[in-house]
Amino acid sequence: MIIFRENKPKVGQVDIVGHIEFHHEFYSVNLKNERDIIVWLPPSYQNSNKNYPVLYIHDGQNLFSPHTSYIGHDWRIDEVLTELIKQGEVEEIIVVGIYNNKDRLEEYNYCSPKGKKYAQFIIRELKPFIDQNYKTKSDKSNTAIMGSSMGGLISFQLAWHYPKIFGKAACLSNSFWADDGKVFETVLNDSRDHSDQKIYIDCGCEEKKLIRDNKKMCLMLRKKGFVNKKNLFCYFVKGGKHSEIDWSDRVNIPLKFLFGSKDG
Repeated sequence: MIIFRENKPKVGQVDIVGHIEFHHEFYSVNLKNERDIIVWLPPSYQNSNKNYPVLYIHDGQNLFSPHTSYIGHDWRIDEVLTELIKQGEVEEIIVVGIYNNKDRLEEYNYCSPKGKKYAQFIIRELKPFIDQNYKTKSDKSNTAIMGSSMGGLISFQLAWHYPKIFGKAACLSNSFWADDGKVFETVLNDSRDHSDQKIYIDCGCEEKKLIRDNKKMCLMLRKKGFVNKKNLFCYFVKGGKHSEIDWSDRVNIPLKFLFGSKDG
């Protein structure tokens, strides 16, 4: 594994706001493959002894730079978080971007063998590494997972299957259709109390193949005891489409719901 650090880093030719650290070729024993990990540190990190919550995000190459993003438009996580922190709307957090690879569709589905191994990679390999090498708050109430599309599905699955690890999840434009909607059966048959978790679910109204399932999941979670705007936030975006552009436009909403300064 190669570690690269810069105070004013660049990805491609685009400056990233804030301090990031790259962990290139991070190897997974569980998956028998490697990927890049990018860690964004909050403004006070270098000059503080305090610990910070951590947000893990899938499709890490799409978060900070249009030069590495799938369609040439990134989520602007660095700019959005910097502004939200400056305005006092969210607490300072560490962001861990997990790059994807050619096995993305299988890894981002807990129902598949590689999906289960991907979960173990995050829980048993990546999270311990981050907690050992950074000033983190490692408990579940300060550990969140986030993603979109299949990344939204695996974020929900990780939070649901491992509620003692992930106390918060942001799931955007989720592919709940995978495996003939098996995720609904998983939720329906689960008798555990998930009320101490916070879950954000959204979908664009133009995502015709997804929106019905996303509304169905929100209704199912309410029947499970989740309370809207307390530990569940469902947001259906008029005109919203399935793209990095749309997710970057509304990423401030889940960030404020999961990490609002009142929780700090």
